[in-house]
Amino acid sequence: MRVTADRDRCVGSGQCAMLSPEVFDQDDDGLVLVLREEPAEDLREEVHRAADLCPARSLRVHG
Repeated sequence: MRVTADRDRCVGSGQCAMLSPEVFDQDDDGLVLVLREEPAEDLREEVHRAADLCPARSLRVHG
């Protein structure tokens, strides 16, 4: 699994960082930062949940 984020689409809601803090964070402007582009398999469910709940649809989970 690989995670990418489109920071141009991000609206800074912070849902991703709250749902999966090991994988996502926010910069000083509140925009998403991907901390782990290839998170461990045990994080799959929370990463998918974060992507599904992103209001801007700025997160993509590949694989």
